[in-house]
Amino acid sequence: MSDDLGPYLTAGARVGLRPYSLDDAEEFTARARESRELHHPWLFPPDSPDTFATYARAVTDDPARAGFLVCEREQRGRIAGFVNINNIVRGAFLSGALGYGAFAHAAGRGLMGEALRLVLPYAFGPLGLHRLEANIQPGNAASRALVRRAGFRLEGFSPAMLHIDGAWRDHERWAITACS
Repeated sequence: MSDDLGPYLTAGARVGLRPYSLDDAEEFTARARESRELHHPWLFPPDSPDTFATYARAVTDDPARAGFLVCEREQRGRIAGFVNINNIVRGAFLSGALGYGAFAHAAGRGLMGEALRLVLPYAFGPLGLHRLEANIQPGNAASRALVRRAGFRLEGFSPAMLHIDGAWRDHERWAITACS
């Protein structure tokens, strides 16, 4: 980490991205509980210390994942959301699946857009990936708009792709490549 970035792996004007830490459990889970209505039915971030610990260890210890907390620089690093690159495949594919979420206090403020603009060069640079894919439920207009603004293109539709909130959910497949 560069000294001028402080605790961040990469930073923009308003947000910085840093790794998860077990010390983040209290703030992260409080933000997740505050954001239940915003997230339902799209995602369910950990909302207890135990589930957070399992989640944070998986994101930090699994070589097929890279996880970042999105932190507000002007708010002493307050956690605004998260961005994870999951299912990283090396070899000829060099791809990962993007997952993300804003917490309620940060939603609609452009912070996640800035976070994605920071994640992309990190994914295509230091992580050495060629492709990122975001799978989004068709009714999640905010998420679709976010990736569209970041340069992702709609590539297809996958019926009953993921089991979320007790049902198999359809997803649109959005992707971006290093040469996009």
